[in-house]
Amino acid sequence: MSSVEEFRTEVRSWLRDNLTGEFAALRGRGGPGREHEAFAERLAWERHMAAAGWTCVGWPEEYGGRGATLEQQVAFHEEYALADAPARVNHIGEQLLGPTLIAFGTPEQRDRFLPRIVAVEELWCQGYSEPDAGSDLANVRTRAELSGDEWVVTGQKIWTSLAHESDWCFVVARTEPGSTRHRGLSYLLVPLDQPGVEVRPITQLTGTSEFNEVFFDGARTQASDIVGAPGEGWKVAMATLGFERGVSTLGQQVGFRRELESVIELAKHNGAAQDPLIRDRIAQAWIGLEIIRGNALRMLDGVAAGAPGPEASIGKIFWATWHRELGELAMDVCGAGGMLAAGEPYDLTDWQRLFLFSRSDTIYAGSNEIQRTVIAERVLGLPKEVRP
Repeated sequence: MSSVEEFRTEVRSWLRDNLTGEFAALRGRGGPGREHEAFAERLAWERHMAAAGWTCVGWPEEYGGRGATLEQQVAFHEEYALADAPARVNHIGEQLLGPTLIAFGTPEQRDRFLPRIVAVEELWCQGYSEPDAGSDLANVRTRAELSGDEWVVTGQKIWTSLAHESDWCFVVARTEPGSTRHRGLSYLLVPLDQPGVEVRPITQLTGTSEFNEVFFDGARTQASDIVGAPGEGWKVAMATLGFERGVSTLGQQVGFRRELESVIELAKHNGAAQDPLIRDRIAQAWIGLEIIRGNALRMLDGVAAGAPGPEASIGKIFWATWHRELGELAMDVCGAGGMLAAGEPYDLTDWQRLFLFSRSDTIYAGSNEIQRTVIAERVLGLPKEVRP
């Protein structure tokens, strides 16, 4: 067997032998719109994976990973999906911050943070969006001032995924008074368990609270907890977004494929598959998922060369729109019954939750409108948008 086939067999065998006992009930649990499901149990599962060396498989071995090749990483995520293993809880630390620190962090930062990400001992969230900035990071107003050997952070972040479960947040803040747009921003690592930090969950259409508001009122972090030099936050933040829209989508596809397969089974069961229009939309959804996979593989080539470029925005637009349309397809497959809640007071089916939560996909992690601007200006070289 080739090294990829051997690696795939090893992953498959380990998952078969370990998704048993107390972990067997976690199959299919969690994911977008369902992060509240068995969170503590999924955290225990991921720490079990870490103990066996199955977290951060694509990281270099010197940082605690397996040094898996691109093809091996694809095999890992495909086998994870086939095993119906639970959604990961350490996604942001493993797929976003970790690669950012490997690319831009100091040796001290790597020694301090990377081992705890690998071991799933510290969970991370992403402090980018703000109430008056949204996807436009250049309008960030959260500020940080250096006071002695600490940064003092004041401001607000919003739509912060899993902040209520996280230990740390990587925060884009304005550190140069009077600076505008992308200048004067810095990328800070801020602990959340401290005075001056308040996390307020946001109740979503699904009735759950995966997103949060995070208020910083004189929160502090060490002067050394800055990634890159002061004022270089834009460059580092863009690299993180590249990782988010590239490698991390392989893990995201675990849930996507599971959802599509469930919609197909429902259509077969309730007779919706007899409708030629539904069959055509299912076929289009399957093709779209393969395109998402192809885009992710293309982005991986960019990661291997250093970091994905702005063309990663293409993948973000595509998967966000695809997932929103999958939610619409699921409701149409359900038929009129899909309009009724499963129970009182607001008990949703998986299909209803998929439909409602996927409305957010084209907004978070950079709205579709912002991504189109990025593609136009930085990929196609079109004239920049006129700004006041």
